[in-house]
Amino acid sequence: MGVRKQTISFAALLALIVCAATPTSLHSAPAGVTLAVIDFDYLDTSGEPNNQQFQHSQRLAEFMRSLRADLAKTGRFRVVKIACGTPPCTAGDMSAADLIAGAKEAGARLILYGQVHKMSTLIEWANTEIVDLEANKLIESKLFTFRGDTDEAWRRAEVFIVQETINATATR
Repeated sequence: MGVRKQTISFAALLALIVCAATPTSLHSAPAGVTLAVIDFDYLDTSGEPNNQQFQHSQRLAEFMRSLRADLAKTGRFRVVKIACGTPPCTAGDMSAADLIAGAKEAGARLILYGQVHKMSTLIEWANTEIVDLEANKLIESKLFTFRGDTDEAWRRAEVFIVQETINATATR
């Protein structure tokens, strides 16, 4: 029994030495393409009588949090946010030059930005664009609709955008 404990301890010590000798940059380097996910703009032209601004701002915030998290979970992207003078940092609130400068400062190679537009009680549009900063080229522009103004509808739209982003950047 005593020899077995020493063998296990020696193996554990050997593993620690190997891990310590391995450069930490190999273990901590983020994988994937660096993607700046810009906060989406929101527009409500539905004309509904009830003011839903608070609910929409909450849904949009959750949408953006989930979008960033789900894109990062794929392992395909290292997601970064940009800094801006006065939030929100959206394409509608910033000049193109400031948006690009902020993305480059954050180390991004790609930018994803967009807008959600509530047209009516039942229909919302989402528009997304992806720009490759190295190639200085728009690589995707998508416009799609989703039904309903519910948490579930927004979640389905977010999942779709994640998949479309993966597809559009497959060769990057």
